[in-house]
Amino acid sequence: MIEHTEFNNTGSGLDEKLNALRALEEELPVVVIVMNVLKNYVEYMSPRGCSYLGVTPEALRELGSRYYETFFNPHDVVDYLPKVIAMLDAPPEANMVVTFFQQVKTATSRNWLWHLGTSRVFVRDGAGRPTHIITCATPIDPLCHVTSKVNRLLEENNFLRRNQHIFTSLTKREKEILRLMALGCSAAEIAQQTSISEKTAVTHRRNIKAKIGAQSSYDLTSFAQAFDLI
Repeated sequence: MIEHTEFNNTGSGLDEKLNALRALEEELPVVVIVMNVLKNYVEYMSPRGCSYLGVTPEALRELGSRYYETFFNPHDVVDYLPKVIAMLDAPPEANMVVTFFQQVKTATSRNWLWHLGTSRVFVRDGAGRPTHIITCATPIDPLCHVTSKVNRLLEENNFLRRNQHIFTSLTKREKEILRLMALGCSAAEIAQQTSISEKTAVTHRRNIKAKIGAQSSYDLTSFAQAFDLI
């Protein structure tokens, strides 16, 4: 995911920090991941995380960059990757921390499960350049009273990402007609309000439905609401 020129890193500093993590790993209420950003593989994951994903530390290392595509929803990358890159490029004194939502596929679930992750630079080389980052990740508790609200917001964000190119492809007239369709207007009403013929209105309706993949009035309304047309 992240490409950097390889530098000599302070191996002893990394070993000391990893040993400190291993001494605490059973006490920590989060999954801890240490990524080698030079070689793009998981240097360390707490046992809780390995069990959660159903994988061994050795297998994680062998996966290399395939770790991301194996366990994480690629649609989320556009949100958090720029933040991680900015963190890696920031000067050491900035002590930058990034927080993001991420969907994870676990060993026991075929569905994506939302997690909250927080990352920062863990180890730097002698020149101050990042060699490893550390991330603490925790699942969003499905029993938490705010979970349903968070999930709705995250799903809406995903919907916007998936369909932004479709919305952009609509003309100004099509967006206007989509808004009227979502409000329940008939072809005749659309024709009257937009000063076009009813036949043209029918054609626009058909083309718009095909473009956005709408199968029902609910689909039309959901799409229009997501992009603030209504």
